[in-house]
Amino acid sequence: MRRWGTGSAVIAAVVLLGGCTGSGEPADGVSASAASTAPVVESASPVAFTDCAEQCEGEIDGAKYRILLPDEWNGTLLLYSHGYRNPVPVPPDYESPTTRAEPSPGYNDGGVPLARALLAKGYALAGSGWASNGWAVEDGVRANSDLYAFFRDTVGEPERVYAWGDSLGGLVTMETTEAHPEWVDGAAPLCGVVGGLVPNMDLALDVQYGIRELIDPDFQLTGYQSATEAGSQFISTARKVLDEAASAEDRVNVLAVALIADAALQTKTQDGSTVDSKVQAAAEAGLVALRFGTVARWDVEQRFGGNISDNTGTDYAARLSKEDRALLDEVGGPGSAARIIRTLEQGTRVAADKKAVKAARAEGGEPSGTIEVPTITLHTAADPLVVVQNETLLREASGPTDELVQLFTVAPQSYPASTGAPYGAGHCDFTPDSRVGVIDLLDAWVRGGQAPSQASVERYFGPDSGYDPSFEPGPWPQQ
Repeated sequence: MRRWGTGSAVIAAVVLLGGCTGSGEPADGVSASAASTAPVVESASPVAFTDCAEQCEGEIDGAKYRILLPDEWNGTLLLYSHGYRNPVPVPPDYESPTTRAEPSPGYNDGGVPLARALLAKGYALAGSGWASNGWAVEDGVRANSDLYAFFRDTVGEPERVYAWGDSLGGLVTMETTEAHPEWVDGAAPLCGVVGGLVPNMDLALDVQYGIRELIDPDFQLTGYQSATEAGSQFISTARKVLDEAASAEDRVNVLAVALIADAALQTKTQDGSTVDSKVQAAAEAGLVALRFGTVARWDVEQRFGGNISDNTGTDYAARLSKEDRALLDEVGGPGSAARIIRTLEQGTRVAADKKAVKAARAEGGEPSGTIEVPTITLHTAADPLVVVQNETLLREASGPTDELVQLFTVAPQSYPASTGAPYGAGHCDFTPDSRVGVIDLLDAWVRGGQAPSQASVERYFGPDSGYDPSFEPGPWPQQ
């Protein structure tokens, strides 16, 4: 059996392809079109403000903040929420958790050009860390509220406030907007967990369950007593996943785990154009979900008082379409799909703690669907961490409404693994132009009353964004 390697370096290389660091892809440049100061609608007159000077950085109730001000302010404040941050050092890198403020996507990791492009358009930028790391949605909402009040009292009263954020920050954006419609005028959750915590943890459990039944029978699904225990479980099981993905006889099991979770067989580095690429994409997506289902699950269970995931009523056979079964038989040989279904049906299921579920729904983020301000979401079609079907749940929750526009980017049909997808595949893998474009589209909607059209999106995203108006996310895997 050929082995992919058992070292932490290999695991790190795969996990970081789809890991949620809180800032998405660092923006290493912004095109001339995005950086242009030409607004979507006619420029507003400059608004007077007070330079916060040394107060532009600081801490409010345990949450570090940072404010960036333009030379001339258009009266709009962009309030950014970062993504999930580990509460403790976790594998594979075991780096100390960051508490830095994040005034715009990727600002601390090379995204300064993106911030400069927004500042050049006259937007004021502000963002913070939170009082605690982990699945701290309530802390994120509180930090946004405190930072808005500080900005209002120190810099000036914004004429408009647009909340935006990546990944978990997208969920915090939705929760902030629901909590404060009196001062949030528009929202842009990007690659957001907009389906809520509980459904996403249930989906992570499906991946964990599939791995235990098909790959690692010793895998502990829930109830970790410490972050160290959860991290050790991740490393141990991740090695087994990689080994099976490298095995001609066993790689079908890795593929099956991805298929039962309805994961896209395409990632930042794997275009899914061949069977080998599909299997490698399945392995990468599986490791991303595995890390979320171990170290992040420990955090969630500590925060909400127990296991919030349940698969007692899940029909895994129904998760595999006719096309899925044909692919499994192609990769693993005739009868592979039937064997996998039997194995999944016979496994011991996991029941959720009802009190923990109640707490998670109340405090962990679950958009109600009540959308009162213009809201634009943006998601990659192939997201291995926050699956694009989150947008389906948000649409179902909101029902018919003119206040929600959902945009999607799709990766090219093929791309080299060495450079990866330029857009559309990977977690929060958007072009800088797309990020600037979302804000300009939102501004046009709020100030000019124009909801985004296909033509306006294409204009402000540019020709190389991967924007696909025909893409629709599938249904959420039914429980």
